[in-house]
Amino acid sequence: MPVNKEAGETQPLQPAQAVSLRPLVEADLPAVLAIEQSAFPIPWTRASFLHELHNPHGRLLVAEGQGQVIGYFCNWLVADEVHVLRVAVHPDHRQRGVGKLLLQATLAEARRCSAHSASLEVRRSNLPAIALYQELGFRQVAVRRQYYENGEDALLMVCVFPPDNKRLEMKNSGEP
Repeated sequence: MPVNKEAGETQPLQPAQAVSLRPLVEADLPAVLAIEQSAFPIPWTRASFLHELHNPHGRLLVAEGQGQVIGYFCNWLVADEVHVLRVAVHPDHRQRGVGKLLLQATLAEARRCSAHSASLEVRRSNLPAIALYQELGFRQVAVRRQYYENGEDALLMVCVFPPDNKRLEMKNSGEP
């Protein structure tokens, strides 16, 4: 059971309340960079995020709670595939569904844009992230040996979206 350290007692932590998602804008970068620093051993720089903001394939979202950026997501949408580049949540808001909300929104947008699949790499040691990805339909398809700077392997995971039922019904009915 998670511990509420501030209260000095053991009790369940509550999910993030009133979390909203919106596109990431340049003014969000100080908060995003602080989260990035806490989440990754080799964090992206401001220049990396600016590059993605101007990349026509880039999609960046932030999660806001109580007026503050508490998480973010970055992916590429190219042709019929989504590739997840970054997802991170502020340490004070982890394990409360914020990352899941960001991923669900991104996967829903990908489906609306006619994507067929999503892929990502995740550190073999990042068990909470792997569990979340599996819950959302991702399956491990390969191992990228010594992918990360410290020599750690990456698991390549893919989520294949089910076919659009309407398109399937139209095909079966003989309509073009």
